[in-house]
Amino acid sequence: MENTNILAFIGGLGGTEVILILFVILLLFGAKRIPELAKGLGRGIREFKDATNEIKSEIEKPGKDEKAAAQRPVARDEAQKEAIV
Repeated sequence: MENTNILAFIGGLGGTEVILILFVILLLFGAKRIPELAKGLGRGIREFKDATNEIKSEIEKPGKDEKAAAQRPVARDEAQKEAIV
């Protein structure tokens, strides 16, 4: 839900505002540091996504184990097998 609010905010920016923001970032950090900052930001986003996916898989894992246990055939005792034969 928050993503739509952020996208609406970004969508409201015009070309002049974006250029002005990029110019201020260039002045603050310099041309040499911007690629380093972008790499760090990308790495942070990737780590966040990996952690999120790991948490999701751990949450879903118990449900999958329970489904697999329910679908496995129940092993019969030797006594039951002999009684049937």
